[in-house]
Amino acid sequence: MNPSISLTNGTGPQAMAYGAYEFSFGYPEGVTVVDIVPDTIRHLVHNHWTNYPPVNPMWHYLLGVIFVFLFMFSFTGNGLVMYLIIKNKNLRTPTNMLVFNLAFSDFCMQVTQYPPYVYNCFSGGVWMFTPFFCELYACLGAIFGLCSLWTLAFVSYDRYNVIVNGVTSAPLTKGKAFLFILFCWIYSIGWSIPPFLGWGAYIPEGILDSCSFDYLSRDANRRSYGLCIFAFD
Repeated sequence: MNPSISLTNGTGPQAMAYGAYEFSFGYPEGVTVVDIVPDTIRHLVHNHWTNYPPVNPMWHYLLGVIFVFLFMFSFTGNGLVMYLIIKNKNLRTPTNMLVFNLAFSDFCMQVTQYPPYVYNCFSGGVWMFTPFFCELYACLGAIFGLCSLWTLAFVSYDRYNVIVNGVTSAPLTKGKAFLFILFCWIYSIGWSIPPFLGWGAYIPEGILDSCSFDYLSRDANRRSYGLCIFAFD
């Protein structure tokens, strides 16, 4: 009998990593990433990961600690940007509307993505939630990530217009800035919904602490979605 299978089914994946097998901190030889995945989400994990052993739990703990600090820095930094723009009327310029949107999108990203990720890191290094939450987690990450990317694109356009064209440039108005922001949100949501409608998919990725786009499958459906995301976002 494969010792990895008996241990996984007997006392959970953590048993293999925390000393139940030969009293060592790590997984026994021959175990793959897929072997330690809970049965509830195993159908979402791509077969690609059967070729790789699990990461030593030490790295999950290290990533968890790093992301705790990143969360604090991001929460404070983006929170201060939004607070200052809201409180100071002089800062409510069209350009700063874009800056505010970027800070808000990044703030939403870290609030929705960091806590589940850190929890998974400290819980054995696998996705500990339901399949639907995996898809929702990835979808929210896609929405806020794409929104931030497009906001940066419009900030770059505004800076280009001011620097290259100077005083002859048409200034960015609040109305135009609002339309840019509206586009960012509608466009990012529009490109993040298709996996729920059958085009593309969201699955656990990498060392399985998180979920994202299915960029591994080679069928036409998922590959075409991935190529479109790459081309248009």
